[in-house]
Amino acid sequence: MMRSVVLARRPQGNPVEADFALSEAPLPTVTEGTFLTRNDFISLDAGFRNWMNEDSGDEVLPAMALNEPVMGLVLAEVIESQHVDYQVGDKLMARFSWQTHTLSDGTDFIARLPDTLEFNPSAYMGVLGDTGMSAYFGMTDIAKPTEQDCVLISGAGGAVGTIAGQIAKLCGARVVGIVGSQAKADWLCNTLGYDAAVLRTGDASLSDAIQAACPDGVDVFFDNVGGQTLEAAITNMNHRGRLVLCGAISGYGVTPHGPGNLFELITKELSVEGFMTHFRHERYDEARDQLSTWLREGALQSPEHRLVGIENVGKAFADLFAGENFGKTIVEL
Repeated sequence: MMRSVVLARRPQGNPVEADFALSEAPLPTVTEGTFLTRNDFISLDAGFRNWMNEDSGDEVLPAMALNEPVMGLVLAEVIESQHVDYQVGDKLMARFSWQTHTLSDGTDFIARLPDTLEFNPSAYMGVLGDTGMSAYFGMTDIAKPTEQDCVLISGAGGAVGTIAGQIAKLCGARVVGIVGSQAKADWLCNTLGYDAAVLRTGDASLSDAIQAACPDGVDVFFDNVGGQTLEAAITNMNHRGRLVLCGAISGYGVTPHGPGNLFELITKELSVEGFMTHFRHERYDEARDQLSTWLREGALQSPEHRLVGIENVGKAFADLFAGENFGKTIVEL
């Protein structure tokens, strides 16, 4: 049997576990030009919340339909094939649905993995998957931190933020993370080597809290949150600083708070660049090679928040928005 997580209702604001339901169906039949995978891990990525609203389809993805499997990223292995390009045993990271199995014709977004996996398979969903590559491309292509820079990262305790901060440290920068709890702040500094952490909650305004942690200003802001967090960061940016826009979780599924200080982008001559990792698909091997080297050398940690069983996928996704995850959130099937 194939088990699927379907969109039971459209989330109102941040998703909750009840927005999702399980369904079962017989395994699909493999026909000419298709292949069947067994999905071993599901990656939980907050950005997919964008396409859960009605009429939210765009050039990247179609809107998700009610009572149909939810789209996401999976780590899969081909178990049956009548497709010329895919053989039994091929390992894939693919944009399939939240299912135990997938029937594909090969037109989905698919990245091949090495035949032999050097690291724990779940690492290819996190540090060696889209989230680790997002941190890699955002830092090495756009931010380009140096020893003279103070790098500020929002969503610093999440999948991308934890890797981005470590890469910035490897470049010699001073690194400060914005998080939502004291436990995450302590973990960033004591475990991942961040130099300081800023709490989004507290008596001081976020802008003042950033200023206290970054008294000489911010040279690079790597943003996963957007909204008021982005606004507070802009206030603290140094002249000709760089803003790297990777995500905007504060605005997923709700009316976003637009920064009210965008004129500072002009007066401070700031550079702002957004990016999406899948547009760099042809460079995945490059990114994976470098990230693997850092892992092999012990220079990079791969924190993970893991749940087991497809019945926990909805909970795991909701946990992202509740701030319960430390590092990459995955579900082992």
